[in-house]
Amino acid sequence: MRIKQSAVAGIFYPDNADELALIVSQLLAKNPQQGCMPVAIQVPHAGLIYSGGIAARAYNRIRRYLNSISRIVILGPAHRVPLQGMAVMDAGLWQTPLGQVQLDNVLTDALISEGRVSVNDMAHAQEHCLEVQLPFLQVLDGECRVLPVLVGQTPLSSVSALIGRVLKEPGVLVVISSDLSHFHSYSEANLIDRATLQQINSLNVEITPQQACGCYALNGLLAYASDHGLKAENLGYCNSGDTAGDKSSVVGYSSYAFY
Repeated sequence: MRIKQSAVAGIFYPDNADELALIVSQLLAKNPQQGCMPVAIQVPHAGLIYSGGIAARAYNRIRRYLNSISRIVILGPAHRVPLQGMAVMDAGLWQTPLGQVQLDNVLTDALISEGRVSVNDMAHAQEHCLEVQLPFLQVLDGECRVLPVLVGQTPLSSVSALIGRVLKEPGVLVVISSDLSHFHSYSEANLIDRATLQQINSLNVEITPQQACGCYALNGLLAYASDHGLKAENLGYCNSGDTAGDKSSVVGYSSYAFY
């Protein structure tokens, strides 16, 4: 069984297991969140010191429901490799400093055979947007298998159909990994992101790559949510200027629950 090795430990999060577990536990403790069980959540994917608090709110939202979640399908953008369509990886385990995460090969193989996704290990090799979600899941200690999917330039209908397909399986939670605007001034980012949040709130599927790097996955979820009567609940927003970054050039972060 192939093991996918961590690509961004020591960069986006600590490579020391004790330090990583402590930081994630502190982020969860400082960002409580309660509410009904979501069908899907949206989380950011920057380094933990930048966006970890906002991500923790979404993970706290699912914390009390982990016993009913057996599979987590994570969709996010390919930052390093140009990608058309949606790509999975050829691996059975994913290694982080906190141990190994089981990947859902059964559902992965089904999606491949149905022609919904292809295997592209190169796209996954150095990608961070999915990997930075794993320490939260490991600290929460959910007995979940993970299915990581990178979403490139993909028709809205295909992403929405994939989300609908996996949600037909028992015990599935969908996680959309996306940051918001990139590299604007603090005040300008707030204006841009406020408009984007309004679009998410209203399930508007016309979010652009300039508004959210994970727009293809996010728009697919918004389309599914609109078609199935889901509500989007904003759990938090900030940008890197609010956390550990310079305010002259910031990245925006949000988290949502869809139910």
